[in-house]
Amino acid sequence: MSVKEKVLEEVAVEELISLNNEIILFNDDVNTFDHVIDTLIQVCDHTSEQAEQCAILVHYTGKCTVKTGAYSDLKPQCLQLLDAGLSAEIQ
Repeated sequence: MSVKEKVLEEVAVEELISLNNEIILFNDDVNTFDHVIDTLIQVCDHTSEQAEQCAILVHYTGKCTVKTGAYSDLKPQCLQLLDAGLSAEIQ
């Protein structure tokens, strides 16, 4: 394997790893459906349909993945969800 092939392989692996992070939103008894939906639209760039589906999933299953991507992209979004009073974490 040449040095160029090895570098390309390492970059490809790093890209795959970095895209495996997820923001998980958890159910709570505090926030309304409207607040959750509005926050997902604002923070995660969801459509109203996406946000509503996530809110329903969170309500009935206890959690839902609301965004995937690189950790560095997800961290500020997760912090905004937390600042809005939602329960979320990056996995």
